[in-house]
Amino acid sequence: MKFTKDHEWVQLDDNVATVGITKHAAEQLGDVVYVELPDIGRTYGAGDAFAVVESVKAASDVYVPFAGQSVAKNDTLADSPHTVNEDPEGAGWFAKFTVSDASALDEMMDRAAYDAYLETL
Repeated sequence: MKFTKDHEWVQLDDNVATVGITKHAAEQLGDVVYVELPDIGRTYGAGDAFAVVESVKAASDVYVPFAGQSVAKNDTLADSPHTVNEDPEGAGWFAKFTVSDASALDEMMDRAAYDAYLETL
């Protein structure tokens, strides 16, 4: 699993990357009440917003950290947005993308680096 400074996580499996928000992001948002997910088949550039997560505190964009095309979305979040709070780095995933250039993930942080980054906030 890789992480961004914007608090997204990415799990690459072959050429398909699953993306969601980190436990830290979910905790900062508070109770998630709504998640707007991407359309399947849409192409994104690195850094593009692909989803919106709304909580009792705020609404935040979620960014895709690489160029790619959306191939799946977690439809269960429509009826159960609280899954993002309960299991943000597992069942609370947002979407899956084909990755145009997997080397983009090389620039992302591993768990230890992300945890160290959190300590600087």
